[in-house]
Amino acid sequence: MTIDGLKKVLLAAGVLLAGNCVSVKKTDQPVTAEAEPAVDLRALQEDFLKLRFGLFLHFNMATFIDRPWATGYEDPRLFAPKKLDCNQWAEAAQAAGMKYAVLTVKHTGGWCLWDSVHTKHDITRFVNYRNGKGDIVREFVDAFRKRDIKVGFYYCFPGNFAGTEYSTKVPPGKPDLHGLPPEAAGDYVGFIKKQLKELLTSYGPIDIMWIDQAGNKYTGRRWLEIKAYIKSLQPRCLVIANNAHDLKNSDIYGCEFPFDPNSMPPEGNTIPAEVCDKLTPHWFWTSTDDPENMKSTQQIIKMFKICNQRRANYLLNVPPNKDGLIDDTCVNRMREIGRTLRLKPRQKDTSGGE
Repeated sequence: MTIDGLKKVLLAAGVLLAGNCVSVKKTDQPVTAEAEPAVDLRALQEDFLKLRFGLFLHFNMATFIDRPWATGYEDPRLFAPKKLDCNQWAEAAQAAGMKYAVLTVKHTGGWCLWDSVHTKHDITRFVNYRNGKGDIVREFVDAFRKRDIKVGFYYCFPGNFAGTEYSTKVPPGKPDLHGLPPEAAGDYVGFIKKQLKELLTSYGPIDIMWIDQAGNKYTGRRWLEIKAYIKSLQPRCLVIANNAHDLKNSDIYGCEFPFDPNSMPPEGNTIPAEVCDKLTPHWFWTSTDDPENMKSTQQIIKMFKICNQRRANYLLNVPPNKDGLIDDTCVNRMREIGRTLRLKPRQKDTSGGE
């Protein structure tokens, strides 16, 4: 083979030639693909508004303790949904005409509904559910995607949740976990980022990351850094910060009804928005839930129409029970809502939306 021929072979093999010396090109350098087009946030927001109606699913340790907030010191054996079926949840959402769903993958108790490598405070401790080998996050995304329903994750940031009217006190001699697993102590932001990375790299494209307590006193000053980190993992994922009313802190104007001080987006609102509300009196299922206290179909339709008129989606919470199923009374109400919406003409948005 000629020298020129040898050079061509070596170059093709990734070898650099300098004068008469031959060196192997390093292969451990990062390979950068051509930059992807910038994400059009406005287009994502408009696509979100087209979904109009979503299902909020509060299901976690609080479901099993008759308290709105868990503290992280509950007996994990209490978590024992004998009939859990995410397909039932998805079918109910479909019957109601809902186009997206958000699941509480980590709430105030810090318990994670997936197997997190960064903590033992997760589904592996729930030995009365699939012997600690389950993954409710996976079951959720698979069931809803199968029905072309968009998926989102609710993740609660730190706060002072223990010892309130909504929760029990921290056991004597134990530290307050402030809503995160014990391993987060000393580095809340670092730990949150590690768990967000798990959620946003293990389950495919996630449409919504729904953050509660984003402005808390422990990590609030670094919220925009965390928000940017979420975007670095999934640029097309919309970040919704509960009760944030500007498009700097949240991609969507967030409103928790009726607890938001503003109550609802104002008439004539032009900012892409979402209102979350409850079908039953509580966010989580409780043993005291009474079908008579459930919102009527007419109440839900009225809220849905007001939201859509104000460029807001309506995210309705319907909590699964201790068995891991949505109660029959709730399912029947969701079906009735769906039938009513299909019979009514589509509400015209008078504030600039579709």
